[in-house]
Formats: sequence, structure tokens, C-alpha cells
Amino acid sequence: MAAIEPVRRSFAILEALSRRPHGTIATLAEETGLPRPTVARLLKTLTELGYATQVSRHIGYRLTDRVLGLAQGIRFIDHFVDAAAPHMQRFTRKHGWPLYLGTISHRAITIRYSTAAESPMSFERAALQRRSPILSSALGRAWLAACSDEERRAVLRDLGVRHDAKLAEAFAVIRRDGHAFTILPRAGRLQGIAVAVRHRDRVLGCISMRFIRSAMTEAEAGARYGAPLTALARAIAADAAT
Repeated sequence: MAAIEPVRRSFAILEALSRRPHGTIATLAEETGLPRPTVARLLKTLTELGYATQVSRHIGYRLTDRVLGLAQGIRFIDHFVDAAAPHMQRFTRKHGWPLYLGTISHRAITIRYSTAAESPMSFERAALQRRSPILSSALGRAWLAACSDEERRAVLRDLGVRHDAKLAEAFAVIRRDGHAFTILPRAGRLQGIAVAVRHRDRVLGCISMRFIRSAMTEAEAGARYGAPLTALARAIAADAAT
């Protein structure tokens, strides 16, 4: 059976972009042998899908980390995950609850590592590359509360959300408490408490602990696990910075 040509061409663009930090339409057309109008049309589609982004007209396009989601079976490992994993594993062995490491990626929080498979109180075996909403998840709310004003405005603008007084107050409460909770529907069974992993003024990622709501209230979770999670985040940041 002959290959489906639009799919082949799309992957040709993805592969060409993966071999360089960025590429212009002219460069990609020359490397792939595709006509420039075709390259421009495919890049527009890849950008709309979140797999590519235009840096500028002069520099061209680059891939986003959403392409990592195409490899669901491959564990995402980088320096940050390597630094975080041992600390997260020790926390789960001590406290039992599963932990999740997340970073912002294309208008959502993407799970980069989890101890769910090692937790005796876990409700799932895998979570890698799962995406959670930024505004309602504990991970996303912890990130927005801890990041710089400039980054917060940029993220909210990308989401099409206005940074109003209500949001500002919610983020202030999270900064005061040191942790964030997921905004859940009333019938939600699971809850998450999250803290930011920061190095200097930069948020590297966020750690969340998910627990069953019948096991404890949010107030109890904050009192019991807020400080240990904050200490965990500081240890991870220290190792990640080396």
C-alpha cells in the first residue's frame, strides 16, 4: 500500500525540525524537497496542533515539547527528572501516597515523572505525559502562584484568561499557605496538593501528592504534608541546580 502522502510530508517536517534548534520555510523546503507552499501549510497545521511554534519570521519555526507525547512508551528523562526521582521515591516509601512531577507545556501541565507505580495507595499505574488543566489542577495553580508576574501574565494570556482580582487573591492565598489544591467538582473522589520547585526566581516544575478525599480534608492534608512537600521541593531544587 502506498504511503499516505500528507502524513509522510508532515513527518518529514517534524524530522527536519528535530535535527536543529529552529528552521525557516526555505531551509525546511530545501532539506525535505517539498515545495515552499506545502512546507508553509504543514507548519501552520503543526503550529495549530501545538507541535511547532514560530519563533520569528527571521528565525523560523521550532518544535515544542509536545512532540514528546508521541512516544508514550518512552520514559521522559532529563536532568530535572533525574534530580527529582530519588527524592520522590523516598517520600512515597515514607508516606505512601503517590507523587507527580509536572511542568507547563502548551497550555497544560504535563506529568514528567510519577511514583504512582511504587505507591501502595495509588489508584493508577501510569501517568507519564498525562496533561492537566493549568487553572484548575493543583500543579498548575502552584506554578502560577509561584512564578514571576511576567510569566504569569504570559501564561494567562496564552490561555485567554484575564488576570483579575479574584485570581490574584487565589494566588496570594496559595503563596501564603505554601501549597495549592485542585479545584474539584463536588463529587470528585481524588484530591491533589502541590508545591512549586523553585531555583532562585524561576519555577522549575511542581510536585503534587494525590490522595483520596475520604482519607483526609484539605486542611488536614495541608497541616500534615505541606511542610514535608515543601522540604522535598527544596531538596529537588538544590540537586537540579547542580
